[in-house]
Amino acid sequence: MSEALDFLVKLLDIEPIEMNIFRGVSPDENRQRVFGGQVAAQALMAAGRTVAQGRVHSLHAYFLRPGDPTVPILYEVDRIRDGRSFCTRRVVAIQHGRAIFNLATSFHVDEEGPLEHQFPMPDAPDPESLPTMLERLEPLRDRLSEWFARPHPIDQRHIGALPWAGPTGAEPVQRLWIRADGTLPNDPLLHSCIATYASDMSLFDTMLAPHEVHWDDADFMGASLDHCMWFHRPFRVDEWLLYDMDSPSAYGARGIARGFLYTRDGQLAVSMVQEGLMRVVSHAMEKPEHQRSAMAVYERTSAPQ
Repeated sequence: MSEALDFLVKLLDIEPIEMNIFRGVSPDENRQRVFGGQVAAQALMAAGRTVAQGRVHSLHAYFLRPGDPTVPILYEVDRIRDGRSFCTRRVVAIQHGRAIFNLATSFHVDEEGPLEHQFPMPDAPDPESLPTMLERLEPLRDRLSEWFARPHPIDQRHIGALPWAGPTGAEPVQRLWIRADGTLPNDPLLHSCIATYASDMSLFDTMLAPHEVHWDDADFMGASLDHCMWFHRPFRVDEWLLYDMDSPSAYGARGIARGFLYTRDGQLAVSMVQEGLMRVVSHAMEKPEHQRSAMAVYERTSAPQ
C-alpha cells in the first residue's frame, strides 16, 4: 500500500464517539472546502459500521453546505430499518451545528438471481499503455507545486485530453482507468467507500466539457448538488476499473452526468449519477490558455451557495 493510500484508509477509519455517532477529520491541506468525495465516503463508512449483514447496494446523497476542512465532521447515523434482506440507514454530516451533507443508503444480503444483463464495456486501451497523472502534469510542476505535494491515493489514467486542461467545446464524454494505489484488505465496505471517494473526482468535468468555461473562470461557480450510486457486482478498487462517463443534459444552471465503473474483465460493477450547479454570473472573456489553472478542479466546492 502506498503512503497516500494508507493515508486515505486512515482518513476513512472514522472514530466512534457515541452510539450511532462518528467523527471524521480532513487532510491538513490548503483547501477552502472539504472534498465532497471524502464526506460521502466517510458517511458511507459510518452507515456501514452500524450494519451487521449485507453489502451496500445503493446510496443517495445531497451536498447541503460547503464543508470546513479545519474542524472535524460529526456523522449521525439513523438506523431506519433492519430487515431480513435489506438494511437502510440515513446519515447526516454536521459541522458548526448545521447539516452539511445528507446520505440515504441501503445494504443487501447477497442473493442468487437468474435474471442478468448489462451494458457492454466500451473499448479502451490498456491502462498500462497510458501515462500516469503525474507524468502528464510534470511540465506544470512549478505552477502546481501544491498539488504535487499532496498525497494521491487513486491512480488515474485518462484516455485522451485531460478534461480541465484540454480545449473547450468537446463532446460531453470522458473515460479513464482508476485504481487505488496499492493493495487493500478484503473488506467490501472499504472498497465501496474508496470507490465513492474516487467517483466524485471526474463526473463534473464531463458536464463542463462542451462549454466555454473553466473552473478558474471568475464568472463561473460550480458545485456538486447530489450524488447517487448503485453497486451491482463485487469488485476490488485496488484493481483497474474503467470509468466511463457522459453528460446527457445541462439546463437552468444545472447539469447532470452519468458514470459506469467496469472491471477489467468487462463486468459492470457500479453505476452513478451526479447533478451539479453550473452557474455563470457574468459573460467575461475566456482566459488565455497560459492563464488557466490546470488543476482548479481539485479546489471546487461540493455544495451550493
